[in-house]
Amino acid sequence: MTSALIDRLRSDLATANYSVSALTGLWGIEADAALRRNQRVPALRALAGLREKLGHTEPCATLARLFVLGLPVDRADLDAALPALGAAGAEELGLAASVTVGDAGTGGSGDAGDAADTGDTADTADTGDTGYESHAALRPLLELRPYTFVDAHGAGSWWIASDLGELALGHALGESHVLGVGGASLTLSGLLIPTEVVSALDLGTGCGIQAMHASRHAERVVATDISARALELAALNVELNGIGNIEFRLGSLYEPVAGERFDHIISNPPFVITPRVAGVPSYEYRDGGMVGDALVEAVVRGAADHLTPNGVAQLLGNWEYHARQDAFDRLAGWLDAPASSSRRSNPASSAITATPAVSARPDEFDGDFAPNSSNSPPATPPGAKSPSNSHEAVRATDAAALEAWIIEREVQPPTLYAETWIRDGGTRADTADFDRLYGAWLDDFEARGVTQVGFGYLLLRRPAAARVPGAPATPATPGPGLRRLERLPGALGHNPAGIGSYLADCLAAHDWQAATDDAHLARARLVVAPDVTEERHYWPGQEDPTLMTLHQGSGFGRSIPLDTALAALVGACDGDLDVGSIVAALAQLLEVDQRELSADLLPRVRELLTDGFLQLPVPPG
Repeated sequence: MTSALIDRLRSDLATANYSVSALTGLWGIEADAALRRNQRVPALRALAGLREKLGHTEPCATLARLFVLGLPVDRADLDAALPALGAAGAEELGLAASVTVGDAGTGGSGDAGDAADTGDTADTADTGDTGYESHAALRPLLELRPYTFVDAHGAGSWWIASDLGELALGHALGESHVLGVGGASLTLSGLLIPTEVVSALDLGTGCGIQAMHASRHAERVVATDISARALELAALNVELNGIGNIEFRLGSLYEPVAGERFDHIISNPPFVITPRVAGVPSYEYRDGGMVGDALVEAVVRGAADHLTPNGVAQLLGNWEYHARQDAFDRLAGWLDAPASSSRRSNPASSAITATPAVSARPDEFDGDFAPNSSNSPPATPPGAKSPSNSHEAVRATDAAALEAWIIEREVQPPTLYAETWIRDGGTRADTADFDRLYGAWLDDFEARGVTQVGFGYLLLRRPAAARVPGAPATPATPGPGLRRLERLPGALGHNPAGIGSYLADCLAAHDWQAATDDAHLARARLVVAPDVTEERHYWPGQEDPTLMTLHQGSGFGRSIPLDTALAALVGACDGDLDVGSIVAALAQLLEVDQRELSADLLPRVRELLTDGFLQLPVPPG
């Protein structure tokens, strides 16, 4: 019966044109922006004006009021908006509940995920919502929002159900809250490599959004979570959107997939560092239950045992800086040590959640993960080498080590980190409770010697075959393996379909150049990537530039300083001449030794290939 009801709901939502663009059309872009700040008054005023103008409520407006703004609607209006399902069907699916007569004006929107524990209901009296009265109304039990995206496979749209947010509840979220699509979710989905694979694992699926994205490039997806309620909502979302290749399993971390391997592992883990003391709330959607960054460490260490050869894991995470240890040194240790050592050092890890993190309010960290974010000014010019980037390296793999490309996007001091996540839990500043939690966070960081917290992206890969360090590369063990840890705090490039395809291209380019000696590289005919531009600065009246820079329009938006020789080489890479011929011509033109020039330029050509500035030409057809 439930499947039949979901089918009716799907049909009704499509008929009502319940979409992102339709909602913007109802209340405008300014109201959209206000909603992202958790303010609904502009949207309510727009809906009231539309109702007054038309003399009735549009079905899409009814759905928006109920499921986005979190306010009650007339039963008759909901029956009209959902003609196949009806208000009764919405109640049966757990989407809405009846409001007693006289309560409709003040809401009563409890969080279904927490109602059993708290009995909380929303206080929605102060909404600016005028002219709306009801004697037979329904309040929302869930959010049900339209969601649209563009990826390597094209444009798509879904409807996503999740627990009610603070806007509807009128109070802080419950600890078992299941989030919808937030900034961190958008960031991770935009990072996903879209290469077609047989199997994918979404570790800590939450509302199911990453598993749904993975279903577009994987034949089979397994989605896990420690929260039974999260799995229920994820299953609803998958069925509502007609996705049939996702399997759900209950359990912590890798326990539900013990002994299994996957081509692609995806995880938005509960990476928030939370004091483990009495009186500090622990939210399933963001807190892994371990001390410090141990949850992210457990996900990283366990990946090697669950990836197929050449399989890739992608996750978001944070990591601690300690007084006497750089965070990148700690990350390198996670990559080299087997998962068994993690289990020995973290005995609680087998019982810890791996549910996804963070919601979408603009004061939260997930906004800093959003594509094209410029919230953090770069410490050095984008792409420039500096002592802080000294951990960028390539090294030989061995049986225990994962290949890795880790990108730190932001660093926060303990004070800012604590403020961010206390606000995320719904505790207001300038209150005694906020000050108490603030003290607990700072006590924890001080006791463990934490000086900063880094945030970023982790891409891990299991080598196709292990190679003994120092042994020559072979077709079966090409290498050196990828081990790159870098800091890129600046804005990303323009990536309307996400950055996943760029990451895949960079991995392929790295593998090609790593398996290619200088003699073969010199015979390669390269082309400049279509998004690359060159910038030159001149002193007035001078013919020669004083500064030349190569800019990347997409990807990570890197910028590379150029000298005369490298600028000339890049400019000549049009696919007609091989690299060796270009170097020979430049040596003659610049009147320098060809071998010395080649020794200088070829390593930089490798970097430009790996970073996507230069490409191998695509064969015709």
